[in-house]
Amino acid sequence: MSLQIFLLYLATWSLVALSPGPAVMCSMTQATRYGFRSSLAGISGIQTGHLVFFTCIALGLGALLATATTAFVILRTVGAIYLFYLGVRIIVSTFRPRASAASQRVAALPARRNLFLQGLLIQLTNPKALLFVSALLPQFIDPHRPMPVQLVILVVTTIVVDSVVLSSYAFLADRGIQTLRGSRLSARLERAFGAALIFFGCRLLVSRK
Repeated sequence: MSLQIFLLYLATWSLVALSPGPAVMCSMTQATRYGFRSSLAGISGIQTGHLVFFTCIALGLGALLATATTAFVILRTVGAIYLFYLGVRIIVSTFRPRASAASQRVAALPARRNLFLQGLLIQLTNPKALLFVSALLPQFIDPHRPMPVQLVILVVTTIVVDSVVLSSYAFLADRGIQTLRGSRLSARLERAFGAALIFFGCRLLVSRK
């Protein structure tokens, strides 16, 4: 892989990572509800999902999914239902009595495994993401050079860029919610994140290959 191709992929994936989507909403929602540090667990889950995607692509499973209509529909439906569930749960929780910010975040510490699984499931139940990556990667791979080395470079670049972008979104969301803590805008912001997850679930449900 030449330096020019690497820089082109770096720029391309940076734009992809910056685009709002389920992963971005997940990171920001976790940050507003449990704090920036806890949201890193969810971001780790999302990156683990990327590793699974790259493994599937290396094994040719991405191309298989592109032709398996039933599997695509099932995975798409499961992903949409999960996004609906998360969005509704977040919105409903904003109408309940809230604990103090400190006690809420301390209580969240043992649940970081759950946040990790939440991020992982959001990524893995999005077949559109797998198909997108499957279509994107071949354009940046030189068939005349060793495939494993190029794939490792692309994997590392993807995870590093995605982690930096999602962490930045989560940090900004955490700072924003701390500023608004105790006001009505705080609950409205969380409801907006919940509504965004429901929107992405609807979009995933009606999506096509």
